[in-house]
Amino acid sequence: MKILVANLGSTSFKYRLFDFPSERQLARGGIDRIGQPVSHCVVDIDTHHDQTDRNIPDHAAAVSMCLEHLTHPDWGCLKDVSEVAAIGFKAVFAGKMSGIRIVTEELLQVMEQFSDVAPAHNPPYANAMRQLQKAFPQIPLVAALETAFHETIPPENRAYAIPYEWQEEYGIQRWGYHGASHRYIGGRVAQLMQRDDLRVISCHLGGSNSLSALKGGVSLANTLGMSPQSGLPHNNRVGDFDPFALPILMKESGKSLTELLDDLSNKSGLLGLSGLSSDVRDLEEAASKGNQRADLALKVFTQEIRRYLGGYLTILAGADAIVFTGGIGENSQRVRAAVCENLDWAGIQLDEQKNRSAKGECELSHTDSQTKIWVIPTNEELVVARQSAEAVGQMK
Repeated sequence: MKILVANLGSTSFKYRLFDFPSERQLARGGIDRIGQPVSHCVVDIDTHHDQTDRNIPDHAAAVSMCLEHLTHPDWGCLKDVSEVAAIGFKAVFAGKMSGIRIVTEELLQVMEQFSDVAPAHNPPYANAMRQLQKAFPQIPLVAALETAFHETIPPENRAYAIPYEWQEEYGIQRWGYHGASHRYIGGRVAQLMQRDDLRVISCHLGGSNSLSALKGGVSLANTLGMSPQSGLPHNNRVGDFDPFALPILMKESGKSLTELLDDLSNKSGLLGLSGLSSDVRDLEEAASKGNQRADLALKVFTQEIRRYLGGYLTILAGADAIVFTGGIGENSQRVRAAVCENLDWAGIQLDEQKNRSAKGECELSHTDSQTKIWVIPTNEELVVARQSAEAVGQMK
């Protein structure tokens, strides 16, 4: 069974093709600048690597080109498009329609209904799914919603202190996101440590960020709340923010609520604090040269991680492992060191030399550390592929 996994952005399409039940990755690729005059396309199939520039007007055309690559007569890994059993999506939010679902018109309407909750994710996914249904009606589409993994979070870790009816009637609660990543980390660290009862704090740090408290691979808490704009600061999204500041901002700035929400979603986070960049690599370089706002953005970011990490230590009654993943978690020595600084009282000690030389999957904890500290590259696509294979298997 061949499963194609799609990771969508508003102007991008990245994919991986897996073969089941072996779970072997057959190909990967991506297309940037969709809808612009020139799109950049990359494909990797075994030893073949190809880069081309073409006009790709929409996501349906991007998938068509992907399938053209995969079925190429000379170096493709598929004989025919019919070999693709499903296209899986790391979809974000559809309210109470959580879980792993075959894409239907009802699901698409709910995703569009909640576009205000996930403005950077729901609109491009719903639009692309509609295009693909029309272009490839023979291929089932599967939405692996990020909230599914967090359905195990207990009520006391999900509820806001709001009128109870808001949660019951409107679904206002801490939903949690990055489910595929945290699910993968929980399973992988259990394999590495050869235990299935671990207390793990999974730190997904990248363009968007979240921590999850896991026990035996099950989610007990996640820093992301009702929306992916909440919790930790993100690259250009605010994180936690007091909504009672909005009336003041409306009065003083003259901006509408819609304009301010756009600012909080697109001009805040690391970008807003630094006034320089949303990329931690840029901020670390600037901070090393004395840029105080870049340094402040990094300090706020790591301090917020530490605040939640401390809370999750209480939820789990300690931790057997702390795992860093995502682009920042895997590559930023500074962030990892700052998060773990002066935590020896909690049995958490980072080995400075291991941290400096870390590359790929590796352990960073000091020999005296009671808690193991790991860097583990996540594999969200494999998780979505597994879920999609199961979903289409149930259709038969």
